[in-house]
Formats: sequence, structure tokens, C-alpha cells
Amino acid sequence: MKGFLGIDVGSVSTNIVFLDEGGMVVEDIYLRTQGQPIATVQAGLKKLGARLPSGTIVRGVGTTGSGRHLAGLIVGADAVKNEITAHAVAASSLAPGVQTILEIGGQDSKIIILRNGVVNDFAMNTVCAAGTGSFLDQQAARLNIPIEKFGEYALLARAPVRIAGRCAVFAESDMIHKQQMGCSLPDILAGLCEALVRNYLNNLGKGKEILAPVVFQGGVAANVGMVRAFEKALDLSVQVPPYFNVMGAVGAAILAREAVARKGTSLFKGFGVADTSFRAGSFECSGCANLCEVVEIAENNNILARWGDRCGKWSSTAGREEKIS
Repeated sequence: MKGFLGIDVGSVSTNIVFLDEGGMVVEDIYLRTQGQPIATVQAGLKKLGARLPSGTIVRGVGTTGSGRHLAGLIVGADAVKNEITAHAVAASSLAPGVQTILEIGGQDSKIIILRNGVVNDFAMNTVCAAGTGSFLDQQAARLNIPIEKFGEYALLARAPVRIAGRCAVFAESDMIHKQQMGCSLPDILAGLCEALVRNYLNNLGKGKEILAPVVFQGGVAANVGMVRAFEKALDLSVQVPPYFNVMGAVGAAILAREAVARKGTSLFKGFGVADTSFRAGSFECSGCANLCEVVEIAENNNILARWGDRCGKWSSTAGREEKIS
């Protein structure tokens, strides 16, 4: 078997997929990042390597997410792309003709507007995490219900209550107040979903023309209550594509395929990187008044790369073999 790897390293989760040469998802892996992106990527590669048939050839690797540069350095990525590009490419592949992408992940959310297959506009949350996966996880735990059942409970609502959803703190306070008033759990959960959708559309969707087909992806798309709330607010059908929770990784794999097609060879280091010793650290450069915090990554006790300096004094050494003192 031959195919391409896509790795999406986020603050909450790390997703890895393997696409065959026809673009079909053969394997997908979801792991909690837990503040250890290097170890998580290595664990994911080890797990994927065990699942794939013996002799599988990886023709290319792409990385995306907030940890894309770090992951790309570790695995030898052929394409290192931002989340907007990766999600747009994946959605266009799995839902041809898509014009609006709603994406909500563990700690961030974004909206992407496409026209004729090209990103026309986008926006990302920058201030509040209300409505993201971590917030919904927190509320489910507080209410002592499985997060997998959150959406199902919301669909049982008869009269969703109005929740203040512009801030995570206010939303939780308002939910507690509604509970104390005697409102039913389904009505509160449905009200929360509707509040979070209002917040999303008022912030990220403000001034944007949201046209069908609309695709909802990211981990929160598993919540059918949120899907229903988006459909109600937009008065449009909202599609949840297959592999909605690993779309960033799917897009990264597709972009790797395109990159390798252009240059003909891959930089992938192989599944052996799962057992390679990597070390990440940082130091403050005192060479000038900027006092830059320089991050360095070492592989098998050799400096692999450095970044974070403004002048290039340290990052210019990237790629050189240099022993750690």
C-alpha cells in the first residue's frame, strides 16, 4: 500500500490520517495533545505504523495546526500549512462545491468562505473560548452527563431557554440561574447551543455572506444539538462530512500529495522517528535589548533547529548539526 500522511497538532488534540493514493482515508487516529506535542506525534505514528499493513510506503507527509512547524520538523514534512488552507482543501475534497465552512475545535473556532473552490474570506476566534469543545466538555462534566449525549439531550427540548452566550463565564452563570429557576435540562442545553451559535455568527460570521452548501467540521460537529442550532439560525441545511473531526489532517495529507507531485521526492523520515529522542527547550538571548526567547529542538542530542529570535542570530543555525554543550 502507498499513501500520504496528514498530521494536525492542536492545543487539545492531535489527529493523524493516512490517505491512499486515491484520496480515501484508510486510517485515522485521535489523541489528546496534553501539552506534549512531540510525544503525542510520536505515539500517534507508532500507533499508525502498527495498524498499517507491513511494507506500506508513505509517499509524503503534511502538517497543520498550531504545532505544525514543530511536527513538520520532527517527521520531515513536505507541506506545512495553516489550518485555514488545510480545512478548506479537505472540505472541498469531501464535500465538492462547499461555499461555507463552520469549524469548531477544542479551543478555537473559525469560519471559512469559499467561492469557486478558493478561500474568499475567513475569521478565527481570538478572545473567548465559549462554544469550543473544551467549554462544552466542562459544562457536560458539571452537569454530570456524557459529552456524547449532550446533543441528544438538547434535541429533547420543548422550549429552549435564552442563555447569555457571549462569554464562557456569563454562559455558565446563566445556566446555573436557569437550573435554579427550575428549567429542564434539555431546554437549558438547547438554549446553550443556540446561544453559542448566536455568538459564533455575531463574531465570526458578522458581515459575511453565508451561502449553501454549508459544512460543519471539527470535534464539536459531533454535537447534534449544535448542528440543529446552526440550521435553525441560518435557515439552511448543514452537512457534517465523514471524518469531520480530523479534517485538518485530511487536508494536510492532500497538500502533501500535491507537494510531492511537484518536487517528486519526500522528506519523510520514516516511522522510526517514533523512537527517536527529541528534546525541546528555550533560553533568553542577551545579545541585545530585545531579550528574545529562543526555542531550540534537539534530535539525538544534536541541535535540529532554533526559532524565536528577531534578528536571525540563532534561527540561522537551523538545519546544522551542532552538539549540545
